[in-house]
Amino acid sequence: MAVVARGEAGEDASGRLDPKLLRLAFVLVLGPILAMLDTTIVNVGIEAVAGEFGSPLATVQWVSAGYLLAVSAVMPLSGWAAERFGAGRMWTVSVALFVLGSALCGMAWSAGSLIVFRVLQGVGGGMIQPLGQAMIARAAGPSRIGRVMGITVLPLTFAPVAGPVLGGVILQHLDWRWMFLVNVPVGLVTLLLAARVLPKDPPRDERGGRLDLVGFVLLSPGLAALVYGLSEAGDRGFGTVRVGGAVAAGAVLLAAYGAHAMRGKAAPLIDLRLFARRGFAVATANSFLQGAALYSSMLLLPLYYQRVEHASALEAGLLIAPQALGTALVSFLAGKIADRVGPRPLILTGIVMTMAGTVAFTQLGSDPAGWLLVASLVLRGAGLGVVMAPGMAAIYSSVAPHEAPRAAGAVNTLNRIGGSLGTAVLAVVLQGRIEAHAPGGAASAFGETFWWALGLSAVTLIPALFYPTKK
Repeated sequence: MAVVARGEAGEDASGRLDPKLLRLAFVLVLGPILAMLDTTIVNVGIEAVAGEFGSPLATVQWVSAGYLLAVSAVMPLSGWAAERFGAGRMWTVSVALFVLGSALCGMAWSAGSLIVFRVLQGVGGGMIQPLGQAMIARAAGPSRIGRVMGITVLPLTFAPVAGPVLGGVILQHLDWRWMFLVNVPVGLVTLLLAARVLPKDPPRDERGGRLDLVGFVLLSPGLAALVYGLSEAGDRGFGTVRVGGAVAAGAVLLAAYGAHAMRGKAAPLIDLRLFARRGFAVATANSFLQGAALYSSMLLLPLYYQRVEHASALEAGLLIAPQALGTALVSFLAGKIADRVGPRPLILTGIVMTMAGTVAFTQLGSDPAGWLLVASLVLRGAGLGVVMAPGMAAIYSSVAPHEAPRAAGAVNTLNRIGGSLGTAVLAVVLQGRIEAHAPGGAASAFGETFWWALGLSAVTLIPALFYPTKK
């Protein structure tokens, strides 16, 4: 794996974050930032792409869906790829594929070619975050994992906010192709920095076994079908044949994978035996539910400002920026505290803060004051910042260093599924409430849907109660 052994990054008796570790964390976080920015930027520009190619929106939606499905399909491979080829080598290849896909997307000549290039982009983007997290976790070691994760959370929280803002600027002043081409120079700089900073991988002959082909055939299509079905449910509802068939097929394939993984001789892509450990099971359950709560609310917030307050994509991005500011204010401090105490008090506190910051949005039908919504977003963001770093630290502290790559693949996959599920549920609820309040009741519809977002956050309290209280 392309990491230094635990403590080799220059950890001294005081456990300080030395420059070598900070440089490694800085470079590795650039990759996820690229992928997250790209996703949010492209979502803003779908209609512009449809107009350029004269394609129906149903076709152009695959520009986003194809990327999402590719990410879902390759993410479980990250653990095996890290063990077989080296995490540093595979992280570099993944970023390079993402940059190549971005360049090709910028040169697309039709909707079909753009969709194909987006799939290539997703193949690269799917492994970047789990591989990077695994390398950071192993380089930091248990005494510094909270602080390092607190640092890496900071830029990631701004990406969902900066994406719509940057997308709005690009669409207003440049051609839509720059939504993709903007990734190329940043990606090339990232690759140059990685060549200088990432430690060398151990020799290949020290690596593990062959790819579990049966597991791959079951797991990757199963995840893709499940994520596709959930994403379609947001537009079509859960009762349609397309959605029901995709979700059912995904569930059957994943159940078959579970049976195979428990009795198979080959090393599984996602090792289900990790979930037998209380610490890992609790942390991944919380990550799944946090994904559902976070991604679903990030659907509602910009939609409310655009549909009800009639803000542009640029203005909507700026209006939700206070949430990222709140996260930035507390995440490093929360990570520092997490290195000294158990995760339970921090995570419970963060969830309660997030819930408190959501309450004002349940009252949108009563037209709450603008300052109250801004303050609530700051509080929501602070709560997320308190939860994120200790939660990720708890995950990687619960596994041995050599298990970090497969653990990263598992937790990122579950977080992705949770996000898709939460987004689908809230999209269906929102659509139903809009129809019930039509015409002129959009604000009330959003307010009632935010009660569901509040409920999703409340559910995350359940696994959080099972975290340890002491480090």
